[in-house]
Amino acid sequence: MHIKDWQAIIFDFDGVIVESGDIKTQAFAELYHSYGEQIVTEVIRYHQQNGGMSRYHKFRYFQQHLLGKPSLTMKEEQSLDQRFSKLVIEAVIASQAVPGSEALIQKAAATIPLFVASGTPENELKTIVERRGLSPHFTEVRGSPLSKQTLIAEILTSYALIPEQVLMIGDAMADYHGATMNGTAFLGRVRPGDENPFPRQVKIVPDLCALTL
Repeated sequence: MHIKDWQAIIFDFDGVIVESGDIKTQAFAELYHSYGEQIVTEVIRYHQQNGGMSRYHKFRYFQQHLLGKPSLTMKEEQSLDQRFSKLVIEAVIASQAVPGSEALIQKAAATIPLFVASGTPENELKTIVERRGLSPHFTEVRGSPLSKQTLIAEILTSYALIPEQVLMIGDAMADYHGATMNGTAFLGRVRPGDENPFPRQVKIVPDLCALTL
């Protein structure tokens, strides 16, 4: 897969551009530690099995299915979101880049439009991208509350892109489903040592170094 093969590239963020997956996992564990070890274990399991999903959906799932409590009020959800952001934002800004990601972004941005479609709240995501010095390389940075499928669809429509000529790079099934539902090509990034979540036919890479060649 070479840059010249694509009309545009859409990147997930956590686990694709930066090695921030463990940071988010630890933050969820911290938010729910007062409910005990069993709940924390289930929180982590659900989070890891649903990469790319908006944190708001996870908060709602935990509230109803793990804690057995009434649905979150808007104020309660906002409080969880603010606490989560405080736990992760500076750590994500300071986290290591996925090998090859920054070189690929700098190289590709010179010839084709690049986009981010992430499950991270959009305002928070834009702050992180800007603080990491990556904003000039992206045509648009998009995040939740919209789903990955909707974000990709809106990018394709807004910029009159041909789906088959667009590459989505992601590390979770939400990324894969979002790409396939929109008809784009897909490349999976699986961190060395992690379990491959994708179907057997999906091409995967351990990092993005090969795409910079």
